[in-house]
Amino acid sequence: MPLLARFLYDAEDPYAVRATFFDGPTVLARWHFDRQMLAEGLRRPVGEGHVSFSPHTAAGTDELRVALRGPGTELQGGAVLFLEARAIACFLQQSYAVTDAGEESLDLDKLLAEFLAG
Repeated sequence: MPLLARFLYDAEDPYAVRATFFDGPTVLARWHFDRQMLAEGLRRPVGEGHVSFSPHTAAGTDELRVALRGPGTELQGGAVLFLEARAIACFLQQSYAVTDAGEESLDLDKLLAEFLAG
């Protein structure tokens, strides 16, 4: 079944990509992905546990296969999605224009202050 997805990158959280999946106006799920893992998944299988990525080709179109697994040992709440590889590569290219690969850094003092305040 076709879904809409919105991917967001924020330099304040430079290692993560936020993805929101929609069915029309309804939010089905929100996930945070490791940006480097997402990029590597375009070239080779990566990931274990709750998220894995791997390249996939269907009907001559390059895709990114995303396997999402819910909590627990069963596949409860799991899904397999196929994303257009070209769109993901373009998104990642735009994210690297904000924060290049290897240039990520976190302000640990700020992060700790936010954690202790909340």
